[in-house]
Amino acid sequence: MGIQDIIEGKKQWRAHMARVKALPPDYQIVYKEMQKYLFKVGPIDLLDGPLLSGIVDFFEEGAATGKGVLQLIGNDVAAFCDDLVKDSRTYADVYQDSISGDLGGMAEK
Repeated sequence: MGIQDIIEGKKQWRAHMARVKALPPDYQIVYKEMQKYLFKVGPIDLLDGPLLSGIVDFFEEGAATGKGVLQLIGNDVAAFCDDLVKDSRTYADVYQDSISGDLGGMAEK
């Protein structure tokens, strides 16, 4: 990854966050919670994939129709996030594989 790629990535991230800041306050709060959750357990390609921008698209549409954010996603933000990434390889999967690998090695001794 060259310096130009890093600069372009930062520009894209700033533009993305500007879109988030343009959302109504309740949408911003939920987005930030979703973002934190997804950074912890989300897909490995989270920053390279379309998931975060897709969430902002979805939120922009919901806000434009006058719906509250919880009307769109429900009351369980984590469950909504889990459903979004259910078919993706996540950091939690990698962690689970590492634990399983360690236990597997211990069982052989």
